[in-house]
Amino acid sequence: MTDVPHAELARVVREHAGRLAASLVTLLGDFSAAEDLVQDAVEKALVRWPEDGVPERPEAWLYTVARRRGLDLLRRESNHRDKLALLCVPEPGETDGRLRLIFTCCHPALPRQAQIALTLRVVCGLTTAQIAAAFLTRESTVAQRITRAKRKIAEAGIPYRVPAAGERPERLREVLTVIYLLFNEGYLSSTLERAQARDLVDDAEWLASLLAGLMPDEPEAAGLLALIRLHRARGAARFGADGRLVLLADQDRSLWDHAAIEDAIRILTRTARTHRRPGPYQLQAAIAACHAEATSWSGTDWRQIVVLYDMLLCLAPSPVARLNRAIALRYVDGPEAAFAELKELGEVLGRYPLFHATRAELLRDLGRRAEARRADERALALTANPAQQALLEERIAWG
Repeated sequence: MTDVPHAELARVVREHAGRLAASLVTLLGDFSAAEDLVQDAVEKALVRWPEDGVPERPEAWLYTVARRRGLDLLRRESNHRDKLALLCVPEPGETDGRLRLIFTCCHPALPRQAQIALTLRVVCGLTTAQIAAAFLTRESTVAQRITRAKRKIAEAGIPYRVPAAGERPERLREVLTVIYLLFNEGYLSSTLERAQARDLVDDAEWLASLLAGLMPDEPEAAGLLALIRLHRARGAARFGADGRLVLLADQDRSLWDHAAIEDAIRILTRTARTHRRPGPYQLQAAIAACHAEATSWSGTDWRQIVVLYDMLLCLAPSPVARLNRAIALRYVDGPEAAFAELKELGEVLGRYPLFHATRAELLRDLGRRAEARRADERALALTANPAQQALLEERIAWG
C-alpha cells in the first residue's frame, strides 16, 4: 500500500461507490440495505486508508468490507447458501450492473423526479446537495423523493433487471436524463471540492455508449452520446495552467480533439439521416457541433444556433434552454434584445448562478456597470464551483 492525499482517497471512493452499490443491490435485492453497506465500507475506508494507504484494488477492499456486513444479513435468510455463490468481487470493467440498476430506478411506477433523484444518489453516488443543484430545488425535497422511491421499489417488488425490449422505451427518457445530469455534474461540478470531476464524465460517456448499443433504434441515445463526446473534445482547453476556467470564446481551439469532434458529428449525422426523429439531445448535440465546427469565436454560426434553440424549446421547453438561447441571441440581435429575454426568467432561475452571470455580461454590454457588478456578486454568492468563483471574483475586481 502507498500513501495518498485525502483528495485522492475521496476520488477513489466516488469512483467505485456506484458500482459497489449496484453489486450489492443484485445480492440483497434491497436498496436501503445496499446503501447502508456502501456507507459503512466508505466510513471504514476514510479511517483506514489515510493511515494504511489505498489498496492496489480499492474496489475489492470496499467490496470485502461490505461483504462481511452483507453476510450477516444473508445468514438470516433461508436461501443464503445460494446467494453466497454471488459474493465475488466485481471486475473493474464490469458496469452492466449499474445500467441494470438505472433501469430499475427508472421504473414507471415511480414519479419521474423521484426516479432521477434515486438513480443519481444510489447508482451515480451524487450527494443530495449535488442533485438539488441539478434540479434547482431544496436538499430536503430531494431527500424525501429518494426515501419515497426506495420504499416504493421495496413495496412493489420491482425487479432488478434491464427490462425487455418492449418495456425500455417508456423508461428511456429518465435513463437519458440521469446520464445527462451525471455528465453535467462531472463537466462543471456544483461543489467546492473540484472544478470538474473527470471520473463522472468518464462514467457518463461509458453509460451513454452502453445505452446506445443496447437501444440502437433510439436516436436520442445516440444524440446524447454525440453531445457528451462533443463537449469532452474541448476538455484540454477548458482550464488554464492555473486551474482557472477558460470560457469558450477564449479557448485555444488547437487544443480541441478534432478527431473526436468529427467522430461525434458522424454519429449525429448518421442518426439524423437514418431515423429522422429529432429530439432534445440531438438538438443540443447539433448546437455543440456548431461551436465545435467554428474555427473561431467570431466565425460561430449564431443564427443557426438560435434556430436550433427555437426547435429545442418547441420539443423540450425549459428556463435553462431559454437562457442559453438569450446568450446566442446576443450575437444576432444585440445585448438589448438578449436582455429583454431574461426578464421573465428571474423568478424561476433566481438561484441559478449562470443566470446572474449572464445578466451581468449583458448589463456590462449595455453600459450599466454598477448593476452588472451586483449581478456578478449574486452569481458568486450562489456558486460553489471554485473555477467559477475565481472567474467571478476577477470580473468583480475589474468592476
